[in-house]
Amino acid sequence: MDVINAKLRESSYRLTGQRKAVLNVMLENKGRHLSAEEVLWEARKISPNIGIATVYRTLEKLASLEVLYKSMFEGNKYRYELAEDEKHHHHHVLCLACGLISEVSGDLLHELESDLDEQGYKIIDHELKFYGYCPACNKKK
Repeated sequence: MDVINAKLRESSYRLTGQRKAVLNVMLENKGRHLSAEEVLWEARKISPNIGIATVYRTLEKLASLEVLYKSMFEGNKYRYELAEDEKHHHHHVLCLACGLISEVSGDLLHELESDLDEQGYKIIDHELKFYGYCPACNKKK
C-alpha cells in the first residue's frame, strides 16, 4: 500500500471517496482480473451512488499510474489487476468453459525479447494468453 500511496502522491491524484472504493475493491481482489462492471458491483457495496463512468475513469487513471495492470481479454473487454512491485511479465491461461483466468509465472518470452532488442527494437512490455480448459472443466469433458 505504501507504493500505491507514493504513486498517488507523486501524481497529485486526489483519492475521493468513490475513487477509494474502486481502489479498495482492487486491493481486496488481489490476483483477480476484474472487469469494470465487476468493480462497479463491488464498489457499490462501499459507495452505493458510484457510477460506471467514475469506475472507468478511476481504473484508467490507476492503470496510467501503474497501480493497476490493464489487459484485454475475451470479447475485447479490458480487465484490471492490482500491480505488483515487479515488472509485469506474467502470462494468462483462459478457460473456455468457465471463464477462469489463471496466471502463468515466469517470463516465457524473455529470449525472444532479447533477440528483438539485439535487432534494434525497444520492447516496453509483452503479454501472452493461452486458451484452453482449466483442470476442473477438463475433468468434466
